Amino acid sequence: MTVWPRNQWYVAAYGREVGRELLARTILNEPIALYRTEGDDTGAGGEVIALADRCVHRRFPLSASRLDGHKVVCGYHGFTYDTTGTCVFVPGQKRVPRTARVTSYPVVEQDSFVWVWIGDPALADPAAIPRARHLADPHWTTVGGMEPIDAHYGLLVDNLLDLSHETYLHGGYIGTPEVADTPITTEVDEGAGIVRVSRHMEDAACPPFYARSTGIDGRITRWQDIEYHAPCLYLLHSRVAPVGVLPRPDGTDPDAFHVEITYAITPSTDHHVYDFWAVSRDFGLGDEEMSTFLHDFNREVVLQDVDALNLLQKALDTEPDGYQELSINIDTGGLAARRILARLAAEGERSRPTPIPTAAR
Repeated sequence: MTVWPRNQWYVAAYGREVGRELLARTILNEPIALYRTEGDDTGAGGEVIALADRCVHRRFPLSASRLDGHKVVCGYHGFTYDTTGTCVFVPGQKRVPRTARVTSYPVVEQDSFVWVWIGDPALADPAAIPRARHLADPHWTTVGGMEPIDAHYGLLVDNLLDLSHETYLHGGYIGTPEVADTPITTEVDEGAGIVRVSRHMEDAACPPFYARSTGIDGRITRWQDIEYHAPCLYLLHSRVAPVGVLPRPDGTDPDAFHVEITYAITPSTDHHVYDFWAVSRDFGLGDEEMSTFLHDFNREVVLQDVDALNLLQKALDTEPDGYQELSINIDTGGLAARRILARLAAEGERSRPTPIPTAAR
């Protein structure tokens, strides 16, 4: 079983996904039931609650149960839990067993995402959640979705930190020859757990994704600046402009088009990962036709990754022991991410309490 970085924040859902219906997600092999409490008298929405998705009685999934106000009523025998995971009712008796409770996970709703802390709750610091402010900024228009992938979490991290695959896997969508041909620069902040990979193309073909959304006719300058915050958040700062348009020092670039590509990479099980994706733009705000195009077009790109990674996982599952992986210059970002993730996982394991032997309890 994979050893995950546990004392970390992970995206469990978009805020819009969580409402008055129980939602099942599995994160780091832990099944979780999400729901939103009832709103107040002012009409404000309720808070998001995340509970372990197994009743203490016979392990029935709470996500397949029902809500009664702020409480969850198990659909099998009626055990009822409050928002802290404490059981407040059991059938056929007045006394509720002291141990009748399920785990309640710390939750923060921020930048359109619902973040859940899987590790030691005493270490959960909301200030440590990396920001993706553009997702909730009225000066940007965002479309997005989520696709599950039947592959190991690390394969998606590798995929997103090496964009040279756009040339070959996403040709006709976002890939052009210049993406693979242009060298990258990589910067690593080991302490902060951040990997930055940049590729600046000064004279490149304009792929359909940008030609149709920006209206640029001709060759472009195209900048791809990746900022990966291990373990979960990936930001791709993209700048597109006609050849010869230089960036302003303040970053306003009135003759350029800016797109923020956001991924939340959340490990579900050893061979399953949630791929939350979003495309934000600072142009064509409120243009529904453009939003539909960017959503549908980018989803096709994401599904191409899904198919490729599903195939790759199947291939890796059949590899004999002793297989030696080959890495080259384009892999420097992915290799740095692997190193950081391994450190975070090891730190999380050291901080976990030692189980007490049954005989000593």
